[in-house]
Amino acid sequence: MHTAPLSPSARSTAIATMESTELDVVVVGGGVVGAGCALDATTRGLSTGLLEMRDWASGTSSRSSKLIHGGLRYLEMLDFHLVREALRERSLLLHRLAPHLVRPVPFIYPLTRPLWERFYVGSGITLYDGMAGRGMPRHRQLSRREALRLCPALRRDSLVGAVQYWDAQVDDARHTMFVARTAAAYGAHVVSRAQVVGFLREAGRITGVRVRDLEDDRTFEVRARQVINATGVWTDETQALIGERGQFQVRASKGVHLVVPRDRIQSTSALILRTPTSVLFVIPWGRHWIVGTTDTDWTLDKSHPAATRSDIDYLLGEVNKVLVSPLRPEDVEGVYAGLRPLLAGESELTSKLSREHVVATPVPGLVAVAGGKYTTYRVMAADAVDAAAHSLGGAIPPSCTDKIPLLGADGFPALWNQRAALSNSSGLHVARMERLLRRYGTLVDEVLDLIRADPSLADPLDGAEDYLQAEVAYAVLAEGARHVEDVLTRRTRASIETFDRGLTALVPVARLMANLLDWPGEQLDRELASYRHRVEAERASQDQPDDRAADLTRREAPDVVPVAHA
Repeated sequence: MHTAPLSPSARSTAIATMESTELDVVVVGGGVVGAGCALDATTRGLSTGLLEMRDWASGTSSRSSKLIHGGLRYLEMLDFHLVREALRERSLLLHRLAPHLVRPVPFIYPLTRPLWERFYVGSGITLYDGMAGRGMPRHRQLSRREALRLCPALRRDSLVGAVQYWDAQVDDARHTMFVARTAAAYGAHVVSRAQVVGFLREAGRITGVRVRDLEDDRTFEVRARQVINATGVWTDETQALIGERGQFQVRASKGVHLVVPRDRIQSTSALILRTPTSVLFVIPWGRHWIVGTTDTDWTLDKSHPAATRSDIDYLLGEVNKVLVSPLRPEDVEGVYAGLRPLLAGESELTSKLSREHVVATPVPGLVAVAGGKYTTYRVMAADAVDAAAHSLGGAIPPSCTDKIPLLGADGFPALWNQRAALSNSSGLHVARMERLLRRYGTLVDEVLDLIRADPSLADPLDGAEDYLQAEVAYAVLAEGARHVEDVLTRRTRASIETFDRGLTALVPVARLMANLLDWPGEQLDRELASYRHRVEAERASQDQPDDRAADLTRREAPDVVPVAHA
């Protein structure tokens, strides 16, 4: 199987094919659900296209809590079906589909009331473990002394004991990119920076889409027997392009997360804390912690969800209630804000809206899928393609994506066991090799090949030393990165893992990309200016007191301009 289907040349080939051929299915939206739809459809033998307006996972799918989990709070809401489904997907991702990208993480749930709370929480987590089946450690009850030994950062008076249980974590942006890349490897035609601006329609039936190529600033048409709208929080806007109201509406909920250095919270375990309205996670993230999240209604510009000073103060205030050494605003290394696509309902609180998903056929030829949660993306995709397959007719096989590992997964456990030998043969420290294996799986040799061809690529990236220069090159050559923002915010996480938001790494990354993509000088200048402007706008929005002021500030950051060809 071809393992570099997101190369620069592959994009133009995919566009040419889609322009000249009627497809069985074209999917609109390159988040995890859209990418999952493309993988599901192409592995059923359907000719498939995937179109994303910006970069893979550039919306919701790169701004989550980075968890693959059943969701304890949904269990408390008695949403047993969702929890059971999510836990099954967690097991598949951990053990079969993406063991290189998904890993187990222990959580401590502090208890603040004696006896009854231990019984209540313990009973719930026992049910959680039972639904999950085998393959993860079981929860255990902890005394206060045992909990503080695992998490010395907790104030002694903030708990009377604790329960430790296990869930899983993923780099959401990399995982989504791997799903899209795997779809392309199985034959899907995938194109980013391609905005759907209209639908093709004949005799009341949707027959394709009209697309604006944002890189070359031209418009083309893609004909397809079925179109799947998987645009998440943009579902209603996409539906509006055909001039009809959809069968359901999507409500956007803003979630803000903080990234702080690992040494600011002394703990060997993640934390889950109750808040007045929801729960708060403190999750290990390499040399950092992720603290989140908020859950508030968002009705402003969906392209630029903005974190405010109030959001940051709220998160710091909640986590500081339990910490011996409180976090200060100057400890915050990075901040990111994303929007969850929730199904609109009667509740005024977005934290109470359903995380179940819905699939509908609003007009012939069009399937819409929305709602759900990151963990259940594969089930959402299978249901959406089932609906499209029903309309296509014929003997179309059922979904098989529960048996199809993502690229980099096959043979990963064996390669992980050989990491010391890989370290010796490559000359890279074993800690560096472990990090690479967790990012690329069995494709790591393709990254090492770049270093063998040019040893200077083994050097760490200035200003983002956790990453090698070879990873920037590989992001361009094999992972579909086309702009500096793609590399600094999604292929790597330098934009949230460094105090300067990746600005020190900006010039080295841009120069590497310019050489590989043959950018003219003015394009390099535009890339640098655009990224700097985005950082300035994000910082300014985080000084604003409320969403409206922050939104106006954040929207000043321009979208990446098309490449100006020499």
